[in-house]
Amino acid sequence: MAIINKKELKNMNKGDLNAKLLELRKELIKENAQIAVGTTPKSPGQIKQMKKTIARIIQLLNNKEGEKTNE
Repeated sequence: MAIINKKELKNMNKGDLNAKLLELRKELIKENAQIAVGTTPKSPGQIKQMKKTIARIIQLLNNKEGEKTNE
């Protein structure tokens, strides 16, 4: 999973953001399952980055929804 910049996220449309959000959530579930089983993840810092990116995407989606309701 490549790290996504904030600028790249802002340029994405709502459909792309939803697709990326779904992809990141699935990957996060896989990583958490590895931890639950007891295996060490390939990159522990990647889990933190995924969580932050998921939060950014949700925030952007909420902001875009707010802009539409204000118009």
